[in-house]
Amino acid sequence: MDTSELLKRVRQIEIKTKILSNNIFAGEYHSAFKGRGMSFSEVREYQPGDDVRDIDWNVTARFNHPYVKVYEEEREMTVMLLIDVSSSLSFGTAKSFQRDVATEIAATLAFSAIQNNDKIGVILFSDKVEKYIPPKKGKKHILYIIHELLVFQPEGNKTDIQVALEFLMNTQRKRCTSFLISDFIDYHDYLQPMVVANRKHDVVAIQVYDRFMSELPNVGLIKVCDAETGHEQYIDSSSKKVREAHRRNWSMLQASLMTIMTKSQVDMVSVRTDEDYVKALINLFSKRK
Repeated sequence: MDTSELLKRVRQIEIKTKILSNNIFAGEYHSAFKGRGMSFSEVREYQPGDDVRDIDWNVTARFNHPYVKVYEEEREMTVMLLIDVSSSLSFGTAKSFQRDVATEIAATLAFSAIQNNDKIGVILFSDKVEKYIPPKKGKKHILYIIHELLVFQPEGNKTDIQVALEFLMNTQRKRCTSFLISDFIDYHDYLQPMVVANRKHDVVAIQVYDRFMSELPNVGLIKVCDAETGHEQYIDSSSKKVREAHRRNWSMLQASLMTIMTKSQVDMVSVRTDEDYVKALINLFSKRK
């Protein structure tokens, strides 16, 4: 991708995801992801029904009339995007590769976040942390993130989610909202790190996958390659047994993934590359209200 093509692609993603974040996700994001807590805003006269614990006794004594403290939510948060850049994310048989969809989702979340004055940081990972972009605010920062997602070439091929979660906990001392975007093809046991990370932070999982990962097409003899290990083999996709075995394997992987998310109390949504991710994200936001 030359410079002009890259700039054009960055601009296309900016326009699309900014429109989505402005018109669709602004209110949903605000409702689904709360700030750190409540901060004092002002005082006003006591009204029937107010909590007596909110009475400001100093002001009340000064004016000889009860006044209460009014609080407002602290909206500013830090949002971390943990994005899988392993080789398996380069797979795609529909209109978009998994990495393309992951990039658009990340950009949409980032633009939604800056509307709420949140900082955005990024951890790109494979079987190691490939790149860390510290949290900052602003459109220029998001465009830099989009640029990196488009051009970054990882050194590692495999996936190790535990590495990303541990790096998150080591770098982010204060509680933050963290979106973990991956296909979750990871054969390491990362349940305990997920539990610990979600206790300290608010972790949300977004699975991006291709339809052929879940269902093998009937197209005869095909050559398949594991992007992370490089292992190649021919399989007969016209065989019903082969297709059923493929489907069972996917179902087992999904069941294992759901067990991890349930035990760690992490909200998750799955996005297929040939489907609209907007609906999936809205559903995710809605169930967190």
